[in-house]
Amino acid sequence: QVQLVESGGGLVQPGGSLRLSCAASGFTLGYYANTWFRQAPGKEREGVSCISSTDGDTYYIDSVKGRFTISRDNAKNTVYLQMNSLKPEDTAVYYCAADGSGICSGYTTPQDYWGQGIQVTVSS
Repeated sequence: QVQLVESGGGLVQPGGSLRLSCAASGFTLGYYANTWFRQAPGKEREGVSCISSTDGDTYYIDSVKGRFTISRDNAKNTVYLQMNSLKPEDTAVYYCAADGSGICSGYTTPQDYWGQGIQVTVSS
């Protein structure tokens, strides 16, 4: 059964850190480009960061550059999003996704698999 399961979300104060994990089952995550998306209340879903399959090239939207880091552990079939210096505007439901093209070609590219999402709330 193909599945992506996120974990690591929660409530954190501004300036704090969280690490999101996305564990895959039923397929090999490293053969896919892996993207983290987020959707804040009342806003459209946006791509946050992507890591390509073969080269492991990483990409970030401007608002998270220098604060977020995407990585992948192929042995654990898991992709991570380390989030530092969190701001209230980072509050959203975060989703991981996998694209079989293996290439990070923009956040509007259709994804093959999606996780169920996990809440991240940044508030004092």
